Amino acid sequence: MKSLRFASQQFFAVASLALSASAFAAGSHSGGHAHGDAESAIGKPGAASKVTRTVTVDMTDNMRFTPASIQVKQGETVRFVVRNKGKVKHEMSLGTEKELLEHLEVMKKFPDMEHDEPGKVTLAPGKQGEILWQFTKAGTVNFACLMPGHYEAGMVGKVGVTARKEAAK
Repeated sequence: MKSLRFASQQFFAVASLALSASAFAAGSHSGGHAHGDAESAIGKPGAASKVTRTVTVDMTDNMRFTPASIQVKQGETVRFVVRNKGKVKHEMSLGTEKELLEHLEVMKKFPDMEHDEPGKVTLAPGKQGEILWQFTKAGTVNFACLMPGHYEAGMVGKVGVTARKEAAK
């Protein structure tokens, strides 16, 4: 009876650690990602009713995104249809270069981390997902696959956000 109680205590201790680790891993990541309707350095989550265009992005095991370079206009809301055409798990994460590098370090520690953030989608082989994003600031928004080894192999891309022209007065 004593060993059964000890075994159940061990089980609950391990389960608690696992849950706290996954809560930490899925928690808010540093770097100013937008959650909800909050705006970040790269824009904010988009509303489906405001989508102005759809861009399909394929991820493959040659560690590339197709296309790897995308042009949008400031203020535009884009639906990214992201398809994993490979045989291993891939993800598409939007962010500044600094945010992506910080998140890459977390992914190295927690490679099975699941994302529940509007600017990220993780996909099993053969699966498809989407990201709705409004690009509110002109400049460059980076995207990458942060599965261990993928970023280092060159699985990165850029969204060029062209400044909106102010109406003539």
